[in-house]
Formats: sequence, structure tokens, C-alpha cells
Amino acid sequence: MAEADPYLQDAIRLARPVAFSFRVVFAAKQLAGETAFQEVSGIGATMGTDAVMEGGENRYQYALPTGVKYEPLQLKRSIGPADSALVKWCRVTLEAGLGQQIRTVPLTVYLLNASGEPLRAWLFADAYPIKWDVGAFDANKNELVIENITLQYTFSNRIL
Repeated sequence: MAEADPYLQDAIRLARPVAFSFRVVFAAKQLAGETAFQEVSGIGATMGTDAVMEGGENRYQYALPTGVKYEPLQLKRSIGPADSALVKWCRVTLEAGLGQQIRTVPLTVYLLNASGEPLRAWLFADAYPIKWDVGAFDANKNELVIENITLQYTFSNRIL
């Protein structure tokens, strides 16, 4: 059996990831089948700062860290069936009017290579829906109806 060309292996290994190959995996059993999305956005963090003037020296200002802020995670897909577990979770969370305890779920977003293997992964802790909306209906366009699900979470970590 011939060995693979090492230059070809390096080229494959160093290939730049593409944004269209990803998977979303919810840790809750009832959401296990909800993995297909058209778009995922909002992965990132920002360090907040407070401006503090130098005592006695007015030319300097320090930016002191106050904490990390995470943008909401946004998931887009074609509208799901009425019995979709994700749709039910959104409805229970958003339509209960805080009459019920909010159920949080950890989830992971995987960026995949051409073989479907994870290249990068981000874990989002204690995620829950804060917004759920359906895109516009337009008789002049031949497009899928898109639902947008926005999730807030406690923190995220890049795990790969």
C-alpha cells in the first residue's frame, strides 16, 4: 500500500475552515434531533471596562475591566414543525410569562471539516430562548419561511 503524499496531507490539514459546515448539538435528550440550522451567529465575548482618571494627573485615563459580556446566540432555520421540541421549548419559555421556571440547556456548536469531523467547538452553558420570531411572508418571493431563535447563556468556552 502506498503512503499518502505528506505535502497533500499538510494541505488538507491546513485547509481553511468553511462557514457552511457546522452542527448545533443540544445536551437535553428531548432536543437531540434539533441539529440542522441555516445560520449560527453571535459567537464571541467582549470585556467591559470602566474609565478611571489618574489621581492628580489629568492626562491619563485607565480602562479597568468590569467583566465579560456575551452576545446572544442566534440560530436560523426553515420553520420547524409544530411538534418540534425546540419550538415547544421556545413557546413554554416565552409564552409562560415567567409563570414557570425557565429551563436552561447546555449546547455545543461545532465547525466541521470536509469529512464532517469537528475542527472547532464552542460550549454555551445554561442557554435559554429570549426571542423567537418568524421571518416575513412575501408573496413576491419564492423563499423558505425562516424562524429565528435567539438564546442567552451564562458563559461560553471554546473547547476545540
